Amino acid sequence: MESNSSHTTLKSKILGGIYGQALGDAFCMPAMLTMQQTKHRYGRITTLLPAPDDHEVHFGLPAGRVTDDTEQAIFLARQMIADGKVSAEGAAKAIVAWYDFVGGDTVAFVGPSTRRAVAKLRAGGDLRETGIGGDTNGAAMRVSVVGLIHPGDVDAAAHDAVLTAIPSHNTTVGCASAAAVAGAVACALGPANEESGATRPELRDVIFAGMHAASIGAALGKVWLGASVPRRIDFAVSLARDGVGTDTERLQGIFDLVGTSLAASESIPAAFAVVALAEGDPMRAALLAAELSGDADTIGAIACAICGAWKGVDSIPLDIREAICRANPDYDFDAVAEGLFEMAQMEQG
Repeated sequence: MESNSSHTTLKSKILGGIYGQALGDAFCMPAMLTMQQTKHRYGRITTLLPAPDDHEVHFGLPAGRVTDDTEQAIFLARQMIADGKVSAEGAAKAIVAWYDFVGGDTVAFVGPSTRRAVAKLRAGGDLRETGIGGDTNGAAMRVSVVGLIHPGDVDAAAHDAVLTAIPSHNTTVGCASAAAVAGAVACALGPANEESGATRPELRDVIFAGMHAASIGAALGKVWLGASVPRRIDFAVSLARDGVGTDTERLQGIFDLVGTSLAASESIPAAFAVVALAEGDPMRAALLAAELSGDADTIGAIACAICGAWKGVDSIPLDIREAICRANPDYDFDAVAEGLFEMAQMEQG
């Protein structure tokens, strides 16, 4: 049985993961398709902003509003909490419920793999088949909540992440990318190295855990064309850590050589590169992901979820958290975090 102080630390990290997800999503929501476009429009995004009217996807969204990344994560978490477990069936139910809630047939921001999967699920398709061909980042963008119930257990997080990917992204790259995020979040939660006096794992261990989990996920998904997610994470992180020049120049290298599109083998490695470049700080990760542009809301949501789980909720300023809550009244982030905390305690015995 853990002490009350360690429970408090775990709760802070779970809250950090939830609010980190929302932070990266909302902060990066207005970013444009390329770094040059974002720089031309904003100079640099340094606070929560509304999407411009000519934004390709997020036009009309007010400052602080999250997108499908966090919305799906919350729907998935609520289903996990209601079921008391993670399952492919529960994930499918959560995806369809979210789709109907946001009016998925009429909105532009639903990812292509998820849209196809929902149509197949509604037609009564086999869960093992509905996600075949899903090679975009939809499974990874929502899966941080799975990592939050497995503190320190990277393998369990990876296997559960695959279950949530199966209905919409049952491919080597889809399952690998989801497992990478969940595994990194699980590692970020701890346990800490008590002998060294550290309050959290080393950041390099968190990143390595993501690569290890990605390898597990890749072995469980249906074979599909796509670059190796764990090897591309390693490459992307090397560009962030070992590249020459300013942060902006390193980000440009990530944009050019890794990519920031919806492809799982681009945006998930890019998110890990942001984690490394930000040195695990969620606010800095949000700034960097917004500057990186492309599918910035997804990259930011993933990167900041990992960072928030690693550093805890106090690493995200209270005024930012309050602004995000006001902008998203349909999502009670604190209640979801409490439910995940209870599940995490049960996992720990």
